[in-house]
Amino acid sequence: MANTSLSTILVILFWGLTLATGRKLSPLSTTATLSSPPSDGICSSMVMTQGYTCGEHLVTSQDGYILNLARIRMGESRGPPVLLQHGLFMDGITWLLLPSNQSLAFLLADNGFDVWVANTRGTKFSRQHTSLPSNSSDYWNWSWDELVAHDLPATFKYVHDLTGKKLHYVGHSQGTLIALAALSQDQLLNMLKSAALLSPIAYVGQMTSPLAKNAAENFIAESLYNLGIFEFNMRGGSVIKFLKDLC
Repeated sequence: MANTSLSTILVILFWGLTLATGRKLSPLSTTATLSSPPSDGICSSMVMTQGYTCGEHLVTSQDGYILNLARIRMGESRGPPVLLQHGLFMDGITWLLLPSNQSLAFLLADNGFDVWVANTRGTKFSRQHTSLPSNSSDYWNWSWDELVAHDLPATFKYVHDLTGKKLHYVGHSQGTLIALAALSQDQLLNMLKSAALLSPIAYVGQMTSPLAKNAAENFIAESLYNLGIFEFNMRGGSVIKFLKDLC
């Protein structure tokens, strides 16, 4: 009974928070517009202001998601390519938040590496699809399995084919989970030179957080999806206030 009550509370809580941030999404549209990388993307807002060469690339996954990749170099360096993959509830700017002499992406570029910053589907810089609008239920009908099957292979192949070199890979949290899943099936190994896994996740059975355990065991994500809530925006004002109060 306690677990059932808690799961109900969680659904109501997350639903309320999502509605408060305006994230209940509209029915499927019949049109979708493809656009170029945003003018306020990673390169213009976070990289070029620091004096680095930066270009944004759009990569289409096998299931139609258009993913943004930022390429960062110091001058015209053609060093070994490094792919940086962020974790859950984050996007590519996680590698650029510290000062340039402390951020991994900049440090790698300073040392001659050809740095590629990935953004998984659904994040701020990767919200396009070849046929689905990002405010439709079908657009959000995926899990980390699709990141393994589609997003990671698409970004790997794009960087490998464009540079003609095997990749160094750095993943954090969810970025380690999808890498371990792909590599355990011998995917991508022919394009990989090395992998560095930060806060690696292989199994989640030993989670200690009651909130996270109950959300997983009671399929909260599926319940929210069935209620028409497709996105939980961690940067929404109400969510940030709730998390501050909870902490």
